[in-house]
Amino acid sequence: MVAPLYYAHPTAVIDEGCEIGEGTRIWHFCHIMPGARIGRNCILGQNVFVGSGVVLGNNVKVQNNVSIYTGVECADDVFLGPSMVFTNVLNPRSAVERKNEFRRTRVGRGASIGANATIICGHDIGEYAFIGAGAVVTKDVLPYALVVGNPARQIGWMSEYGERLHFDANGLAICPSSGERYVLENGMVHKIS
Repeated sequence: MVAPLYYAHPTAVIDEGCEIGEGTRIWHFCHIMPGARIGRNCILGQNVFVGSGVVLGNNVKVQNNVSIYTGVECADDVFLGPSMVFTNVLNPRSAVERKNEFRRTRVGRGASIGANATIICGHDIGEYAFIGAGAVVTKDVLPYALVVGNPARQIGWMSEYGERLHFDANGLAICPSSGERYVLENGMVHKIS
């Protein structure tokens, strides 16, 4: 028998039929369902559930107590904070079967979702967006947007480094940590090469 190229704590349940990339670490009491695809060098903290059909890109970090349900797709370098929540049905009822109504939620490359945030299904989170702790996302989030509150509302923009961007009168901003430059045009932020 060939040893897996990933690490799973002995208490983790890894169902047959899932894909797990090299260098990934899966910690205590996690459950990975059949059909889930997890990329390389991911970290799944304690008590994480990954449902069938979920896709996690490379270098995704999932903190403790996160359930990632069918319909969720996370690109590379996504951060999912402790106890944040994804939903997959808009109007759940215990006595009503709605598995054929699961809605897709996409989280773009480099996005961060804070602790205890809730993402209502069927919405896209743009690349490098930053969802504040406790926010309730009820609509799509633009790339690089900073959103907070319930319901979540945009209050600014973030750099790829995770720093708040402050745009001048010409629509230009510089990340204070990386020195990378950004432009705000027509309500969208783009990094300048």
